[in-house]
Amino acid sequence: MEEFFISSMREYGYIILFFWSILEGESGLVMAGLLSHTGDMNLFLAIFIAGLGGFAGDQLYFYIGRFNKNYVHRTLKKQRRKFALAHLLLKKHGWPIIFLQRYMYGLRTIIPIAIGLTGYSAQKYAFINLIAAWCWSSVIILPVWFFGDVILGVITWAKEHWYFALPFVVIFIGSIYYYFHTISGKTLKTNIQLP
Repeated sequence: MEEFFISSMREYGYIILFFWSILEGESGLVMAGLLSHTGDMNLFLAIFIAGLGGFAGDQLYFYIGRFNKNYVHRTLKKQRRKFALAHLLLKKHGWPIIFLQRYMYGLRTIIPIAIGLTGYSAQKYAFINLIAAWCWSSVIILPVWFFGDVILGVITWAKEHWYFALPFVVIFIGSIYYYFHTISGKTLKTNIQLP
């Protein structure tokens, strides 16, 4: 299974990376960084294509907000606090929030939709979003490519000693989830008061 996955990434890596970046992103970018490190992908092409995928995904969310306002308000009622926070952040910080939204747990898809709901210029959003997407792909792929030997060594060790590695992975992922879930919850409570 692992060999099939790696061979698929080598053969169709750029196509997979593009669609992966539309849907989710970070794990695909880490894989692209490792494949660039091993020479199976071109570093700059991987950054370029991953950025285009991230750009396309956020553009899709933006236009969902722009042209489907009634649908968004009707189907995403439970997210109204997050939409209110996204509007507040856009009003307070302006265009830099387009750069930062990719790193904001729980708001990553909400912010482009929320910006689409406003009268924000579509051309301005697209330009900033494209630059932000290339910065995002660079920020993740370049360090993974640079520290590829170390990361591959850790992966090899973890595969050989999975019984030691598995608890650490579970604790690490759980801690990250808990931290970001708690922080986003506190941010919502302190910044937005809705009935």
